[in-house]
Formats: sequence, C-alpha cells, structure tokens
Amino acid sequence: MSQAPVNDGTGPAADPLVVLNKVNKHFGALHVLQDIDLSIARGEVVVVIGPSGSGKSTLCRTINRLETTDSGTITIDGRPLPQEGRELARLRADVGMVFQSFNLFAHKTVLANVTLGQTKVRKKDRATAEATARTLLDRVGVGAQADKYPAQLSGGQQQRVAIARALAMDPKVMLFDEPTSALDPEMINEVLEVMQQLARDGMTMVVVTHEMGFARSAADRVVFMADGRIVEEAVPDRFFSNPRSDRAKDFLSKILHH
Repeated sequence: MSQAPVNDGTGPAADPLVVLNKVNKHFGALHVLQDIDLSIARGEVVVVIGPSGSGKSTLCRTINRLETTDSGTITIDGRPLPQEGRELARLRADVGMVFQSFNLFAHKTVLANVTLGQTKVRKKDRATAEATARTLLDRVGVGAQADKYPAQLSGGQQQRVAIARALAMDPKVMLFDEPTSALDPEMINEVLEVMQQLARDGMTMVVVTHEMGFARSAADRVVFMADGRIVEEAVPDRFFSNPRSDRAKDFLSKILHH
C-alpha cells in the first residue's frame, strides 16, 4: 500500500508553470519515479532533497525531457512536453538547465559559450547576443573572464558561466541538478550566492541539492524524495524543524547532526 505524501497545506501552485501528473519512469527493473505529482508555481523556488538514488536527478531531467517518461504527463506553461525535433529544442530554450559538470565548449571562449544558444536557437544577431552575454556574465560575477577559455577558469567560475549561458536563453524556469557537487568547498558559496540572487529576482527554479543551508534560506518549498516517491513537501521552516514522515526525520538526523 503506497503512502500519500505528507503535505503541510501549501496546496497546489496558484499559477502553475510546471505540472507533473502521475509521472512514472523505469530503468530496467528499477522503478525510479513512482506516480510523481508536482506543481511548481511561476516564481517559486522548489528545492528537491533526499538520499542518493531517490530519483531527484531523474525528476529534474524529465522536466526538459533529457529523460523520457513511461507514463504520466508533464506540462510547461500549459503545454505538454514535445516528443522531439524543433519543438523540443524550443522547449529546452524555455527550460534552462545547470548540471553538476559545467558542459561548456572547451574550444570556445566564455563569451562565445554564452552567445551561441542565443544566435542559434533564439535567432538573435551577434551584437545583441554578445551584449546580453556580457550583461549576464557581469551579473554572475565573471564579466572579466569573457575572453578566456573554460580551462582557464576555476570550477566555481565555470559553473557561474554555465548559469549565465542558461539565463541568456531567457528561460521560463531554471533546473539545477546538484550544481555544486563537483566543486571544491571554497567555490560552493560563490555559486550558491548567484542562485540566491536569482531566487530573489523571482526566477522559477527547481534545485536538486545537498546544500541544506540553501534549501533553508532560498526555497519556497522543500520536496523530500525517497525510493522514487515524493514522501513529504513543506515550507523550509516546517520541514527542517518538524518533519512529519519517519523517512524525512531519519534523513535529517543523519545529515544535520554528524
């Protein structure tokens, strides 16, 4: 008998931008997403946490169809996810994605990395695209690095370039899949600060992370996953001070008190 997720009464999103309805995903015999229902409001910051193997990254990757689903529906701004081709490319422009690894083009400068998608997908002229890129690189604190190549930057700088590149497409929602997990400890905060600022600026964000400080301070809602299910969701204060499910209590006791 499956247990319904514990919800603290935050209720469904008032102005839903991303809606997952009964989403299921298998990898072979492994049922990695089990009847996922999740609605994310415009301007909301949802932080997804949980133990390794709980389905967090897979959930994140289904929202821009980097992972296909077996059943259920996902809509973005009222439209179902397209299957393939040009429509899918357009969707991915609307859904910014920042990965653990920075996925920058090594043979292109920082400026060219942030300009490329704007000219190829958004069809902007080069001058406009470069002006946007420089503005965004300044915004994430790496404007001085525009003419360097990714290998000349620290990991934290590269990840901030990756954020600028996603922002350059003017996305409706930003997905972050453990964006700080590949970084040295001293670089984590510089990336989290950029993400905090995006949250303050009203960007709709879905963030898979192990950074509980970020979850506490930036999230509008914490979604706790375990074993392919959403077990509990609540506002951060409620979740961290008074988790309802035994699974969440166990998880928090391990990470907050070691």
